[in-house]
Amino acid sequence: MTQIRIRKAPGTWVVRSGGAVLGESSNALELSEGDLAPVIYFPRGDIAFALLDRTDKTTHCPHKGDASYFSIVNKSSVTENAVWSYENPLDAVAEIKDHLAFVVDDTIKVEQL
Repeated sequence: MTQIRIRKAPGTWVVRSGGAVLGESSNALELSEGDLAPVIYFPRGDIAFALLDRTDKTTHCPHKGDASYFSIVNKSSVTENAVWSYENPLDAVAEIKDHLAFVVDDTIKVEQL
């Protein structure tokens, strides 16, 4: 079975898309899953939700549950399904409820300040 570890991410974290700051948090969580790179989960309250648009996409993880997706909508572009959230996560990862994670690519940066 894949081991999942969740801990408070040290310091302050910021997420940017296309140069715009989507959020900044000193209460982010770091989720480590097996050999995958750790993923930073931001509390929903620390993210500019007005820039997110819920999509119809969902995925299922046997370890975390069902994920809902959002696109990032800013002045210059739309980044489809770039944000996900486990709104009713499995008990083993209950801490990530009400948190958002971001696909990291050329246009989306998640960085520790």
